[in-house]
Amino acid sequence: MRIWATAHAVDDFFQGLVPAAIPYFVLERHFSYVQASGLALATTIGSALPQIVIGVLADRRRLPWMAPAGMSLAGIGAGLSGLVPSYPAVFGLLLLAGLGIAMFHPPAGRDARRAAGASATAMSYFAAGGSVGFFVGPALVTPALDGLGIGATALFIPPAVLMGFILLRHNRRSSAASRRVTPRVGADRVGLFALLTAAEIIRSAISNGVNTFIALYWIRHLGASGTVGGAALTLELAGGVVGTLVGGRIADRIGLVRTVQIGNAALLPAMWALLACHQRYGALPLVFLVGLVTNIPFAVLVKLGQDYLPSRPGTAAGVTLGLAISAGGLFMPLLGVVAEHHGPGGALAVLATVPIAAVVLSCALREPGRPDDVPG
Repeated sequence: MRIWATAHAVDDFFQGLVPAAIPYFVLERHFSYVQASGLALATTIGSALPQIVIGVLADRRRLPWMAPAGMSLAGIGAGLSGLVPSYPAVFGLLLLAGLGIAMFHPPAGRDARRAAGASATAMSYFAAGGSVGFFVGPALVTPALDGLGIGATALFIPPAVLMGFILLRHNRRSSAASRRVTPRVGADRVGLFALLTAAEIIRSAISNGVNTFIALYWIRHLGASGTVGGAALTLELAGGVVGTLVGGRIADRIGLVRTVQIGNAALLPAMWALLACHQRYGALPLVFLVGLVTNIPFAVLVKLGQDYLPSRPGTAAGVTLGLAISAGGLFMPLLGVVAEHHGPGGALAVLATVPIAAVVLSCALREPGRPDDVPG
């Protein structure tokens, strides 16, 4: 799990790089809020559309090169985006980075689940690796962009290429052993998986929206500096790391579905408490709390999705780790329009009402072993 958690951290570092860089594209390149949300959409489109196809391929073939190549491509696309001057070129490179992300998640999720077995806690380590990448992204990117400008994104290309090489060697060594393992396959529950996917898309829309607008909310609404805005985003993502690990442990104690329901319900008061606080420093603990409760269901949804589709773990990982999470970014242009008229605070206020739908959907989920599962 250490290799997979580290690889996931490096891959998702570049998903964390994008929201950290967006304020600098706005400030240095004078992109509008709609254009800024379009950059988040570019990564989303590139990572969302290929996920099902890649997941199906991962279920049929080992493809040990795909996750390492995807990680390297994600780093190259996101790293070069700060060097090109025009908006279409930035959009295209982030689209390429999204494609790399799409190539990583299905085969990585499949192999990480094989290593984790039945433990939600073990799977949470892999998922938390991605959350760590999100967290470390702004923590490293913000000071670099503050000091060197938006072109400093190129400094982060080498780690992606190096980790891609390490993961490729690991996959080749473990390929023979993996083929000797016969996975346990049960009945697929497509109806429950569809409900889970819908709940995950809603959770993803909230997470993407908060990641995109939280630094701008601190800068434009609370009057903070860019450094404090970056610190707010970093704290939100740090809360996500903690929430992912806590969610896995809770799920091993009280069940997967209850953990998802708790995380969705807790997000409502957390978001409104953040919006009710108008102090740039006093609100920092609250944004950490928002990140924590947002990510409590993260690893649990990945494991639960694979339990609902036991015969297609790559497809399930592609949807829960990739497609559903990326699909949440499709709502970013709408939030961008809201932010144009009502500021980043208006976009966050919209997001604060969305968890109601996730709570309703998660109430229809069932534990995988229960006989009253929705047929499918």
